[in-house]
Amino acid sequence: MALGLKVYRGYANERKIMVFGHVFEKDTPDVFKLNKKWYQHAWQVLRMFRIKTESNASVVFKYKNLEVKTKTLDDGHFRMMIPYEGDIEPGWHKFTMEVLEEENSHESHEEEGEFVKPFPGEYGVISDIDDTFLVSHSGNIFKKLYVMLTRNVNKRKVFEKVVEHYRLLNQIGRKDHSKNNAFFYVSSSEWNLYNFIIQFTEIHQFPKAVLKLKDIKSGLRDFLGSGGGDHNHKFYKIRHLVEFYPELHFILLGDDSQQDPYIYRDISKIFPKNISTIYIRQTKRKKRKKVKSMLSEMNELGVKTCYFKHSSTAMEHSKNELN
Repeated sequence: MALGLKVYRGYANERKIMVFGHVFEKDTPDVFKLNKKWYQHAWQVLRMFRIKTESNASVVFKYKNLEVKTKTLDDGHFRMMIPYEGDIEPGWHKFTMEVLEEENSHESHEEEGEFVKPFPGEYGVISDIDDTFLVSHSGNIFKKLYVMLTRNVNKRKVFEKVVEHYRLLNQIGRKDHSKNNAFFYVSSSEWNLYNFIIQFTEIHQFPKAVLKLKDIKSGLRDFLGSGGGDHNHKFYKIRHLVEFYPELHFILLGDDSQQDPYIYRDISKIFPKNISTIYIRQTKRKKRKKVKSMLSEMNELGVKTCYFKHSSTAMEHSKNELN
């Protein structure tokens, strides 16, 4: 039985390339078909959480004349940090991943992937997804699951003016508009929803970004807790990105429905010279006192902050404070 291979967008700096993905027992997660009725879409979503991964599968990274082999972890995930001595031009680059069906077997198949090396510049952007730019109702689990099951990717909503704000951030500090800032979407959504998020951001023409998501799930019971639970993984993923690109000043975007303000506060304290600005979307009728207090702490460290209800407010802040 042929193994399924899913390759995610990777990233690189001057000396290392990061690539990652999953190997599945047979099928990879589907691309969402936009003409499905709501119940057909619901089945598509549920199928995402019934996939079975393949542990200890052999995979090979191929880029130019370089080949590197490794094996998947217990959850079928591969994550490779590959030293690279050659020159890598800024921008997006194609590579190939190969999965070997069996050890010492000649049977295999390949999937193309891509990684980005940021253009030299001042800023990098790290954004949450749910209730930061995608309307998700994270504070109400029943409404969140209902929307996820009944609204196809092309029917899901974004906040007003949020796309325009992200496009602005993609060009902040740039005179040459062909050279974009590095963008990363770091979320507590699971890898099961990778295709959904990619399609959604492409439909709405968000900046092209690397995704960093939560451990993959492989059971319908896990679906009920999708996007919830421990959010510490976001802290570690953001910390890794800041350490991987120490020359960049990062703009962090999140919301006040879960743990983003706490995570961003701690990241700012660890990297007081690497965090430029924090944007927090207000999701309730009133602003939270604890969030306002934490953002005041960040101001004392020299981090710019904006606690906003509407993206137009955040856009004005970016134009005034970052240009």
